[in-house]
Amino acid sequence: MGMKRCCLLLIAFTFLVILFIGCRESADPHTGWPAYGGGKDNIHYSSLRVIDTSNVSQLQPVWTYHTGDADTAHHSQIQCNPIVVNGVLYGTSPTLKLFAVDAATGGHKWTFDPADSTQQNSVIRFILNNNRGVAYWSDGSAQRILYTAGSFLYAIDALTGKPVDSFGTHGHVDLHDGLGRDVQDLYVTATTPGVVYKDLLILGSRVDEGPAAAPGHIRAYDVRTGQIKWMFHTIPRPGEFGYDTWEDSIAYKHIGGANSWGGFSLDEKRGILFAPTGSASFDFYGGKRRGANLFANCLLALDAATGERKWHFQFIHHDVWDRDLPAPPALVTIKKDGATIDAVAQPTKHGMVYIFDRETGKPVYPIEEKPIDTNTALVNEQIWPTQPIVSTPKPFVRQRFTANDLNPHLPDSSVAKLKTALAGYRYGDMFMPPGKQTQVLLPGLDGGAEWGGPSYDPATGMLYVNANEMAWLLTMRDNKPADNKAETYGQAGKRLYERHCVACHGNDLKGSGNNPSLVNIQARYKDPDILALINTGRRMMPAFKQLEEQEKEAIVSFIVASKEKQQKAFLLPPKPIDSFRNLPYGMTGYYKFLSPEGYPAISPPWGTITAINLNTGEHVWKTTLGEYPELKAKGVPPTGTENYGSSVVTAGGLLFIAAARDGKLRAFNKYTGKLLWEYTLPAPGFATPAVYEVQGRQYIVIACGGGKLGTASGDSYVAFSLPSEP
Repeated sequence: MGMKRCCLLLIAFTFLVILFIGCRESADPHTGWPAYGGGKDNIHYSSLRVIDTSNVSQLQPVWTYHTGDADTAHHSQIQCNPIVVNGVLYGTSPTLKLFAVDAATGGHKWTFDPADSTQQNSVIRFILNNNRGVAYWSDGSAQRILYTAGSFLYAIDALTGKPVDSFGTHGHVDLHDGLGRDVQDLYVTATTPGVVYKDLLILGSRVDEGPAAAPGHIRAYDVRTGQIKWMFHTIPRPGEFGYDTWEDSIAYKHIGGANSWGGFSLDEKRGILFAPTGSASFDFYGGKRRGANLFANCLLALDAATGERKWHFQFIHHDVWDRDLPAPPALVTIKKDGATIDAVAQPTKHGMVYIFDRETGKPVYPIEEKPIDTNTALVNEQIWPTQPIVSTPKPFVRQRFTANDLNPHLPDSSVAKLKTALAGYRYGDMFMPPGKQTQVLLPGLDGGAEWGGPSYDPATGMLYVNANEMAWLLTMRDNKPADNKAETYGQAGKRLYERHCVACHGNDLKGSGNNPSLVNIQARYKDPDILALINTGRRMMPAFKQLEEQEKEAIVSFIVASKEKQQKAFLLPPKPIDSFRNLPYGMTGYYKFLSPEGYPAISPPWGTITAINLNTGEHVWKTTLGEYPELKAKGVPPTGTENYGSSVVTAGGLLFIAAARDGKLRAFNKYTGKLLWEYTLPAPGFATPAVYEVQGRQYIVIACGGGKLGTASGDSYVAFSLPSEP
């Protein structure tokens, strides 16, 4: 009897322990890293506290996983924020292989290669985009990883790494399908993973930013079958809300963009999806899309089950400055005027944080429509007369440039050259309309806030935003119209290059912004390879399938300087002119405002982290992020650098972030901004870390892909932890 009683007590005790653990896990969803950004609330927060301010200096690498496929010649990257589920870490490689490793040891479990699963094996490497993460779904028995490589959404068995045959066509669906118009020749992919709601995967897209852009409609896929269950038209159709904000009644048939490329946040309890959207194409000229242009540059609150709109807010009306919303908003809870408000906080590329009630969309802090300069010399352009400006919190980056803002740490000769150039530029307000006279754009085209997004501490109400403070130069130019005069391949190639390629690669073919040089490209690629690249695109480069074969060949003859080919007669059959794609203006290129030495032309800081108390709207601290060792050696105060990726905030009092071009992973005191620890990575970590635990041990892992900003490429994921106890 005693033995039986003991057994019953043991069973009861075991049940209570399991129940306690289950309740603890359900009450605290932030102990692991099961989704992009740490969770569907996208706050990049970990409640783990084993690693804290007192012991963070003891952190050391405990495992490194090499993917083995870095493309050092072409600056491959890994922007992936990996997820951890049931002790397994899932991530992607530079060529977008999907892999699974033991999260405690880095031991390899399986790899899935998308090049082995489609009919495009010979060109799959060209069409691969940058990838920032994957999504996980399970119904209790089946487990799936859903992610995008090229133009395909894949469903992969999480245990075996094999495609799920019942999903789409043998495990994948083509993202060109189901957008409501023929976009097979256009660029469609997804940079950021979708979010799972019940049995739906809700997915945005990345599309071209030029005239030949697909629409950025948001789609929900059945995770079991791959069928589209609902679609929200970000460019409204007749009879839909927002249709009247486009002056041209058939704009929806031609205009692209307005895509949710930055990813989503999900209030799972309320069933509300929060979707930030980008600009309508073309980014810098809106003469073919006059009007406010809903739902471009909006935060959309949608019913996650149906796609129905609940509310929206547009941050930029009729965008001509490329002010996409760069990242998912953080789902936060604010205590203000004695009330507790479940809110959504959206940072922007132009340097502000807007906060709204999640259910109603009512602004938590006042927003005012302020008049802007509408004077433009571009024909048919019509600048919207006002833009919405939030009063609190104040901007976290500079929003105005003057001649006094030039870099003071340059030689006098360099300053003189910058002043000479500046005499021919327009500068001042951030909403200055684009024109054919060069303007200084601040914040620049990469923000302000960028795709990494913010982190948020629910225990303190603090939001942490890392940002770029880099000025860019924007110049519009006349597009040369095609005519019926006889041309050679060389003449046609130059004309077509100026229309389609010069914005990214420059008049001198040396590249601009983050875009590579094409000088001596023939030493790296043969002509057929270049043609394949034009057809499919790669990473930031869109595909140009819409061009005729002779047009692509003419471009190749121009960039490889093939004198023999350039002398041939260019004979293109007559075809109707697409007035929406043949715009009167283009841009000269994505150029940063740099000194002759290659440093930012504006005064520091160039990369920052700002801590904002959302309960009051006040900035609590601000510090630089990153450094130039050679400037530091000269005694220049900390400058910060451009940075891509985000931070993670923990209950242990820490803010972890890599992101900077100097290739270090850092830990700051989240209360004061004091730097507590740093470690030089094998390659820069242009990604967001993940924080998780396995069997009570806490880890921080970061993808070290480099490649961006001219840095060396890498192929590793490095995990850190405290020294293990004997």
